[in-house]
Parts: sequence; C-alpha cells; structure tokens
Amino acid sequence: MSDKARTWLVTGCSSGLGHALAKELIAQGQRVFVTARDPAQLAELVDGHDNATALKLDVTSAEDVAAAVAQVEQAGGVDVLVNNAGYGYRAAVEEGEDARIAQLFATNVFGPLAMIKAVLPGMRSRRSGTIVNITSIAARLAMPGSGFYSATKFAMEGLSDALRREVEPLGIRVLIVEPGAFRTEFAGRSLQGTATAIDDYAKTVGPRRKENDKTGGTQPGDPARAARVLVELIGGNKLPVRLLLGSDAVKIVGDEVNAQRREIDEWTAVSATTDFPAAS
Repeated sequence: MSDKARTWLVTGCSSGLGHALAKELIAQGQRVFVTARDPAQLAELVDGHDNATALKLDVTSAEDVAAAVAQVEQAGGVDVLVNNAGYGYRAAVEEGEDARIAQLFATNVFGPLAMIKAVLPGMRSRRSGTIVNITSIAARLAMPGSGFYSATKFAMEGLSDALRREVEPLGIRVLIVEPGAFRTEFAGRSLQGTATAIDDYAKTVGPRRKENDKTGGTQPGDPARAARVLVELIGGNKLPVRLLLGSDAVKIVGDEVNAQRREIDEWTAVSATTDFPAAS
C-alpha cells in the first residue's frame, strides 16, 4: 500500500459509481473495504489485491452495519466513508406504493444515516475523517415521476449540511457529491417503478416511467473519470460543500439556481410584508 494510503469504507460497490470508485482506490494502493449485499459479486474486485477486502453489507440491516464498521475499526479505523448505496424509483406522487416508498427511504436515507452514526465515534476519537454522501442533482430539483427519489436525496443533503457544521470543529469533513447522468446501471436494473400507472399522468410522468426510460448507455458521465476525480479531491486538503459531477449537472443545477434567485427577487416585496411593522 501507498505510504499515504487511507482506509476507505465504500457502500454499494457491486455496480455503478461505487464499483468504479472501488477499482480506482484499489489501483492507487488505498486500503479499501468494498461492500455489497452479496459479497460474492465483489470477488473480481478484490481477488489478487491485498489492499482490498469484501464485506457483506445491506445498509438497511443494523446487524450488517455494526459488523462491517466494527471490522474496519479493528483494522485501524475508517478514514473515509463513502455512502454510495442506493437506487431509483419512478412513480407519480399519487401512485407511490407505501411499502416501496418505505424501502426506498430505508436504503437511501436511513441506511446512510446508520453508517454515519456507526463511524462517527471512531472519527471523533481520532479527530479526523471524511464522510462522503453521494446524492444527485435530483437533490436540487425534482422531475415528474422522481418525487420520492428526490425526497430521499433532499433529506440526505439536509442531514449532510447539519452534520458538516456539527463535526467540522472535531476535524471531520463532510462532502456532498451530486452526479448528473452517468453511464451506469441506474436506469436499468437499479431503477424501480410503480406497478400501477394512473392515466392522468401519462403526459407528465409517462415519458420518465421505468419502462419508457431509454437513457441507458447514452449518459454523458464516465464513472471511471468520476472516480479518479473523487479520489484526488478527497485526498487533498480542501473540499467544497457540494461537488457537481458532469457538465450536464453544472448546466441543470445552474439553471435551477438562477431560476430560484429570480423568483426570490420577484416575490421579495410580498415576503417582507409578513414582518412586524418597524418601530416608529
């Protein structure tokens, strides 16, 4: 391993950005604990690499979370936690199935939260560490059919913003990563959809339903390049609060931020009328 190697714990390494990040970390000689619900899926990643260990981890299982973090702590502690595990779900808000919504939040919000709470005692004791939460541009604006997915990502960003302010004085860093569209399996097997469609949403939600999504294999983002950028950035001394990944992310979020600014300006006078009258 490199003299500057950190110990990384990365969730959701069986595919997508997590898989690409794990490969890059291993290649760079970092000490990596890669995880998946079925660790057999990680064999090709770790075989022949003494700096990589595959762990079973379902982030919705309290037992798995505790066991995985305990194993890494026994090996010296978690220097970098990357909360990457998650998936998408397409449905109009009215169509959302309660059980599937609950599972989505369990995986995309409460799972990462459990990981954060599990690594923080060690990071606090060492007064060092980095927590990376992979969210999405869907945390900045919600498209028709992606309300529930966006809600999970909005939630993670709110938690991350508060967490950063809480732990920064303790020497712990927090980074939010907002990818645009990357050429992964997100739009394929990682994307779920409602079983029942309401006809009235055919024009708004219809084009974005799982069965109608044709973006797989055409996304502009390269996971390998994203992984290299993340490893280099996290290895440095300065982190942004939020990092957009992809030129599409910069364009989409930039347009949304500008639109929000214009709306704030347009309605400032109305907003201000709710104050108590100024003392004469």
